[in-house]
Amino acid sequence: MRDYVIRRLLQGGVLLVVLSVAVFILLRIAPGADPAIIKCGLGCTEERLEAIREDLGLNNPYFPISIESSAPVVSFNGTNQYWTWIQELFSGSLGLDWNQEPVGDELKARLPATVELLIITIIVTVLLGVPFGIISAVYRNSPTDYGVRLGAILGLAIPNFWLATLVILIPIQMWGYAPPLIKTISFFDNPWDNLRQFVPPALVLGAVSAAGVMRLTRSSMLEVMRQDFIRTARSKGLKERIVIGRHALKNSVIPVVTVLGLQIAGLLGGAVIVETVFNIQGVGFYFLGALVRKDYQVVQTLTVYIGAIVIMLNLMVDILYAWLDPRIRYS
Repeated sequence: MRDYVIRRLLQGGVLLVVLSVAVFILLRIAPGADPAIIKCGLGCTEERLEAIREDLGLNNPYFPISIESSAPVVSFNGTNQYWTWIQELFSGSLGLDWNQEPVGDELKARLPATVELLIITIIVTVLLGVPFGIISAVYRNSPTDYGVRLGAILGLAIPNFWLATLVILIPIQMWGYAPPLIKTISFFDNPWDNLRQFVPPALVLGAVSAAGVMRLTRSSMLEVMRQDFIRTARSKGLKERIVIGRHALKNSVIPVVTVLGLQIAGLLGGAVIVETVFNIQGVGFYFLGALVRKDYQVVQTLTVYIGAIVIMLNLMVDILYAWLDPRIRYS
């Protein structure tokens, strides 16, 4: 197991290097206005524009090694955008955004909101996906099964931004109620208003992820319930709830754990839109704003950090496999 973990960590390091180079290049070749022009605004003078480019480091070469276009000459640049960003990535401040604010301070201020949103979303996903998946499998081909499966299909088909809009507009039109949308409320300052603000977006995110978990739980449960050890447990006279809860569910949970681990990473992407719709000042809200104004430092840093989270989650899921099923061994 130790050798396997070390090998996976080394592979993850290589993937992060490739990811950092890819996002660095794609941001700079993507169509759109120069970030210096966006920051300078209307009525910008050439002197002001040049000062902003110099301040953001946009005049520096992209990489330590560059090839002159006029002649095939390779030059080495001590000051370049990529290496400067990598150094700041491992520093405490994580560099400065285009407002000259430390990216690290912004993330520390916004991370609790995103973490709370994801925790509530995961709880919603498990509470909706797993029980309804079990019910659908136990009552296979019944009206209950068809109803649960129809709900799962709708959950997978409806875009989360459209569902988030309905969650806000329908209560306003019918009951004159809307969740707090002015500012992000801390749970420790006002628990009730905090839950009013975070539960609706968590339900929106959880509806999509719970649909996938429900379908996988159903198919996994049906596969396990066909096994011989389930028939043996029933032949011993065990109650059906014991057969389902103690034997079938335990052996069908491994694929569900996999999906949950991968969906946490997917929820980070969904949180970008949902946080914007519900005006939650989290990491997703910050990321989308940086992407619109082409704030290279923020987008690059968050992309690499999210990539690192995905790699670690995949590794943790693989390790959890071996704990849930002793038959699985890694070498």
